[in-house]
Amino acid sequence: MNNTFISFLAECKKFFRSKVPLVTMLAVIIIPFIGGFFMLILKDPKLAQRMGIISAKAQIMGTADWPSYLGLLAQAVSIGGLIIFGFVASWIFGREYSDRTIKDLLALPISRSSIVMSKFLLVFVWCVILSAFVFVLGLVVGDVVDIPGKGEGILQEGLTVFVVCSLLTILLSTPVALFASIGRGYLSPFGFMIFTVVLAQIVAAAGYGHLFPWSVPALASGAAGSDAAVLETASVIIVLITSMFGLIGTMLWWRYADQN
Repeated sequence: MNNTFISFLAECKKFFRSKVPLVTMLAVIIIPFIGGFFMLILKDPKLAQRMGIISAKAQIMGTADWPSYLGLLAQAVSIGGLIIFGFVASWIFGREYSDRTIKDLLALPISRSSIVMSKFLLVFVWCVILSAFVFVLGLVVGDVVDIPGKGEGILQEGLTVFVVCSLLTILLSTPVALFASIGRGYLSPFGFMIFTVVLAQIVAAAGYGHLFPWSVPALASGAAGSDAAVLETASVIIVLITSMFGLIGTMLWWRYADQN
């Protein structure tokens, strides 16, 4: 455990000296502002009429109230998080190959399992920070826009759904790390992320989203309607199995794959 903590501190130092924290923070900042913009359009019929097609897209989000707004935040982190959180995982694992520091890293007197666990811990911590930032900023934007229908029960329910969707999405970042390790860089995980996001939409539209792990967070957020937002136990188990496969697979790859 001590070696894992030491490795985690080293990973944090490398991570926060890069531009990835700034880039990902700027990326998630867009989410609450887009949601607030749509709510502002829905609140003002005259403005909505002038906005034309943007108004039509805003209508899909529902009415200008807090349940719709919080649901939009949950949907955004479920779908956009697959890319943003996956980008974090791909950089943390792929950079060692792209920068050609993998041999130096594996030569350190720290077990490879500790190195991999420290990297996954950093992915989890930073993605949780990003998710919390989105929700807190979302509350501020919602108050500025003066969205009606705010209440303690509504906020608590919205927070619960947001946390569940965020955790499910974060768990799905482990296979990205595996592809970054197998592909020895950034290209393979990026292709994998795009493929899973597109396939998740197709599978969900076909009615089998509850069986496809990358569709589960979006379904839990209510992206397919309130009737489909009921999270099934089997769906959670599928996400957990997928996450464990990525975690164990990455550890085994770093331990055994042509790195003797």
